[in-house]
Amino acid sequence: MKIKIKSKQHNSKSCIVCGLKNELGLKAHFYELENNELVALCTIKNEHQSYPGRTHGGITAALLDETIGRAISITNPGIWGVTVDLNVKYKKPIPLDVEVKVVGRITMDSKRLFEGTGEIILQNGDIAATASGKYMKLPLDKISDSNFEHSEWFIDTNENPEFIDL
Repeated sequence: MKIKIKSKQHNSKSCIVCGLKNELGLKAHFYELENNELVALCTIKNEHQSYPGRTHGGITAALLDETIGRAISITNPGIWGVTVDLNVKYKKPIPLDVEVKVVGRITMDSKRLFEGTGEIILQNGDIAATASGKYMKLPLDKISDSNFEHSEWFIDTNENPEFIDL
C-alpha cells in the first residue's frame, strides 16, 4: 500500500542513527506520513553486524528507539523525547546491505510522557523486529548542552520520495 509523505524530518551531523557525517552511522532518513506514522529508510552496513551477514541487535533497538521517539513530533512539533523504557522483540534476522523500513507511531500522549510502537520491515514485507517504548518529553536544553538545533540539525534535500510503500 502506498502512503503519501507529508514531510521529511531533519538529520543531524553526528547521530549514530541519522547522522550524515558519522562515518559509522546508519544515515537513516525519516518521513512523516499522512497516516501520522513515521518511516525511516536506511541500509545497514557491514560495520553494524553481529554474526556475519546479520544486523547487531543493539542496532536494531537503536533504529526502533529513534523512530518511535521521533514520531511524537508529527503531531507535536518541537517536542523531544528521552527514552524511559524500550522493549524489543526480535523475530527474524536482518540482513546487511539491503534497505529496511522502520515504522513508528504514537499510541499514548500525555502532558509529560508518550508511548509508541514500531517495527522493522524487510524488503519482502516480513516483520523482523517489533518494539514498544515509553518516552519523557523534555525541552532541548535539558537534553543537550550544545547549540544542537543550529549546528547539528538540518534537512537533507537529496532524499525526497513522494510516497512510501508499506
